[in-house]
Amino acid sequence: MSYSIACAPCCWGVESSDNPHNPNWMTVLSEARLGGFTGTELGPYGFLPLDADTVNTALYIKELEICAGTIFEPLSEPGSYEDIISKTKRLCGLLQKIGCEKLVVIDCVNDIRSRYAGMPEQAPRLDDARWQQMMSTIRDIAEIAKRHEIRAVVHPHAGGYIEYRDEIDRMLGDLPAEEVGLCLDTGHLYYATMDPAKSLVEYADRLEYVHFKDVNQQRLQHAIDKQVGFWQACADGVMCPLGEGAVDYNEVAEALESIGYHGWITIEQERDPRHSDTTLPDIKKSRQFLVEKGFI
Repeated sequence: MSYSIACAPCCWGVESSDNPHNPNWMTVLSEARLGGFTGTELGPYGFLPLDADTVNTALYIKELEICAGTIFEPLSEPGSYEDIISKTKRLCGLLQKIGCEKLVVIDCVNDIRSRYAGMPEQAPRLDDARWQQMMSTIRDIAEIAKRHEIRAVVHPHAGGYIEYRDEIDRMLGDLPAEEVGLCLDTGHLYYATMDPAKSLVEYADRLEYVHFKDVNQQRLQHAIDKQVGFWQACADGVMCPLGEGAVDYNEVAEALESIGYHGWITIEQERDPRHSDTTLPDIKKSRQFLVEKGFI
């Protein structure tokens, strides 16, 4: 089965718009196209310009489309709520003007949970008040997106407060399908000690968007043993090109075919942006792997 395959700015190490080591946004678009991709995610808020005409012109020149935008924020922090809502309104206005229909919603990596990434038994959970704050914030983000004809999908992410199976299940129970969909990431599922292929099938009724990653098992174990934190693990190379890590993509292919998935698949490989000169060869490797596996 053939899928539409995109990449994302995190492949260049872009996790926030204010990192002085980020590559230029046009470099990211240029290399995405050179890598053979027809789509990319928008990346973190403010990395690409928030002006629709500028973005549309660049996409036209590079023959790309934006498959999803992202809200990557501390969703359980009451003091961040107004800023999150302001960003969501402006971002959804942009996404609507550039013809993008997906908004990926992520509780961002935080200092408390980051060192427990990959450690479901030891990781501290939110108390009920903070959990309800997070659910309310996601609900409001989804409603803003809906008003702009955009679908919000929640992405469980290592180092945030929606990461492990119990948190995914609780979130889906609190936020019905009418409000949000689900974005599953093979790498983050593996990081969270969940089976990626089985999880795609188990959550098929809520699954609306998929990310592909691969994980170096030896470096993951080192990160867990030393509790270095998620971002340091990424800088140390815990994410690798598809096919070079521990995720079984034969099983993933079978899972996606069995559930009849037809949406975008976005490949990601987080790294330190100071190593972004290695991105283009890596995303080419990942795309070629998907060609050989019949995804493209």
